Amino acid sequence: MSKSNRNNAFAALFDIVSKLRAPDGCPWDREQTHASLLPFFLEETYEVIESVDQENWPELKEELGDILLHTIMQALIAEENGHFSLDESLQHVSEKLVRRHPHVFGDAKADAAFEAKQNWEAAKHKEKKRASRLDGVPMTLPALVRAQRLQQKASYTGFDWEKIEQVWEKVHEEIQELKEAQSEEAKDHMEEEIGDVLFAIVNLARFMDIPAEDALRKTNRKFTSRFAAIENELKNREKTLEESSLEEMDAIWEKAKLKE
Repeated sequence: MSKSNRNNAFAALFDIVSKLRAPDGCPWDREQTHASLLPFFLEETYEVIESVDQENWPELKEELGDILLHTIMQALIAEENGHFSLDESLQHVSEKLVRRHPHVFGDAKADAAFEAKQNWEAAKHKEKKRASRLDGVPMTLPALVRAQRLQQKASYTGFDWEKIEQVWEKVHEEIQELKEAQSEEAKDHMEEEIGDVLFAIVNLARFMDIPAEDALRKTNRKFTSRFAAIENELKNREKTLEESSLEEMDAIWEKAKLKE
């Protein structure tokens, strides 16, 4: 698509959403607020994630359009309330991208992605006038995502392990401490050590350049698929899960695993 056609397509979507919000537009769209749209926006975001996981590109095309719809709707509501316009939001992000990429739009050097991200984080910290370099990671993020982002932010300052072997040692250390806590039957201590083990595993994932949240999400999907295979096979045998032995279910599980 040419630049002019892309601009026309975006303008057309903006006009449609503006019509929906107009006095003679859609009653449902007109009554929406910043807050009321958030559950739908979150749902659309997870649908984008799901379409990428499944490599469903037609679905991704649709979901990205839905994200743009929500972006425009939020911007229109902000403009109606006198907060800011979409043009101002677009200008702000454009200026920010230029300002935080001095290695592209200026004279700074960044020969690797890590250095580029270091430049970004340092500039962002200075602009926001934050007290800590760990500030700015939303508390509402899923715990695995937040853990990995906190670790990344710390690493950009130089606070990090030097090699992955040290991370492996930390993983084994935390697992041993968890075993000791479990032997003491101290629930609070076990909870703390479980958290430390998970944090160490996330660190390992970060060193391997693997998003921990994505990895666990895919494993959840794999577990669901294999368990469904057990249910379907037992149904074909006219048996319930409760009527079946663990050995029988394990055999079906392994068969499903081999098919993958």
